[in-house]
Amino acid sequence: MANFFQSSIGKKFIQAVSGAFLIIFLTLHSAINFFSVIDSFTGKFGAVAADDKLFSAGDGLFKLGCDFMSTPVITVIVPVLALGLFIHICYGIYLTICNIKARGGWNRYEVAGKGAADSWSAKNMLVLGIVILGIIFFHLTHFWAEMQLQDFAGAEAQNDVYLLLTATFSKWWVLLIYIIWFVAVFLHLSHGFWSMFQTVGWNNQTWLKRLKVIGIVVAAIICLSFTVTAVNAFLQGNGFLS
Repeated sequence: MANFFQSSIGKKFIQAVSGAFLIIFLTLHSAINFFSVIDSFTGKFGAVAADDKLFSAGDGLFKLGCDFMSTPVITVIVPVLALGLFIHICYGIYLTICNIKARGGWNRYEVAGKGAADSWSAKNMLVLGIVILGIIFFHLTHFWAEMQLQDFAGAEAQNDVYLLLTATFSKWWVLLIYIIWFVAVFLHLSHGFWSMFQTVGWNNQTWLKRLKVIGIVVAAIICLSFTVTAVNAFLQGNGFLS
């Protein structure tokens, strides 16, 4: 078993499994965040009950989604998914650097099989990984540090998630940084989705073509959800919507 994980196939298998964690993590978060956009259309944006109870009747859909993320089961699952995301990015950077050293210098991102390395994303996964990882730390200072970290520390966490959302995205330069992040995530996912299935054996030409299309659709839905959420919060925070 140890030899398997030290082999080229084993290393790519680790990336494929951790990549699945990444997709689940992003799908869950993009769905919860998009609830704030729905709240804008239903007039519930900013609706937060005076009490601190979970699932209060006066809360907006986004607040209810954040309450769901605070339930015991999800509280355990989310750090596991986040760890998978962190491992995926860091391990991917490590493997790419090892490939560069093994080849004696910079070369395109190494992926196996037909249809590999046929896009800008495939050739620049290291660059995308660094951009994504860097902005993740920027993101954590805005939300995780104000909510989950406060809970862990026993301090009072920010209860008005709408205020936290608008306070973050009301600045145009912050919105721009996040949009750059979402574009990088899209490019990473659109390649990584089909590459993940290729690693576990779904690499015949028929399925590879289908998975490439599915990967683009999945990546687009996730990243558009994040982008629309951020733009909506920017408009709300600057008084363009009411």
